[in-house]
Amino acid sequence: MFSFIKDKLNKIYSQFSTKVSTLFKKNNIDQDVLDELEALLISSDMGIKTSKEIVTKLKKNIENGEIKEGDDLKKHLETILINSLSTNNKFESSKVFLLVGINGSGKTTFAGKLANMFAQQNKKVLLAACDTFRAAAAEQLLQWAKKSNVSIQMGKENQGPSAVVFDACQKFKNENFDILIIDTAGRLQAKTYLMQELEKISKIINKQLPQEKINTLLTIDAMLGQNSFEQAKIFNESTKIDGLVLTKMDGTGKAGVVFAIVQELSIPVSFICFGEEIDKIKLFDAKEFVSQLLSE
Repeated sequence: MFSFIKDKLNKIYSQFSTKVSTLFKKNNIDQDVLDELEALLISSDMGIKTSKEIVTKLKKNIENGEIKEGDDLKKHLETILINSLSTNNKFESSKVFLLVGINGSGKTTFAGKLANMFAQQNKKVLLAACDTFRAAAAEQLLQWAKKSNVSIQMGKENQGPSAVVFDACQKFKNENFDILIIDTAGRLQAKTYLMQELEKISKIINKQLPQEKINTLLTIDAMLGQNSFEQAKIFNESTKIDGLVLTKMDGTGKAGVVFAIVQELSIPVSFICFGEEIDKIKLFDAKEFVSQLLSE
């Protein structure tokens, strides 16, 4: 199921996977091995707090006799990592998706891929180009709409994002669309104004579509390490995030930060995607993700 990102994960985690696999071949697991594993987890941008919590759980497994050799270590580490990607907040689909994230995080590309995914399910999809601050954003979304053969609501000259989302809600109701996907601005350097605008957009949607649940998804460039954690923290403080979208999985960085975000901010991972191909999108599966991460 995750075959289309297997090569990417291998590239991203090649150094981590190679080093951690040597630990799985040891006949005896002791404190030195755990110290080495902790250093590897931290180096993958999993964060000190999350890494230490994982190793503490493994240490208890050793003390009660559940871990004796490398194979045992791999099995228990896999279970812990899978569980660490689970939160009490489960991703639930809806008809309205509000996409947030900084510029350059792959938000508009994800909007196009998400639209295509639903279009392939014979859903009637409407995209809303509410990033009116970045000149090329609406045009970029228009190209994705054409690729996926879905409708798009674009702003008129000098029209702000709130006006665009109002028109999109009206169109969604009047023309019986199944899915509304709203692309927003992401200028984090203008944090206060940006968050006020997101709050205004949410209020308009709630007023115009009171019966619909807004699914707010945060796109993060999975390769940016601790910077992605800080972005997630800022957005989560300002608006309720229902799920993460891991983008740009074709990079060469370290995506261990995903574990830290899920654990410390209690936000589930909802989707994963990479590249420019329109079909490179998938609902996130923790078991498959961790299995590929720990495979040689």
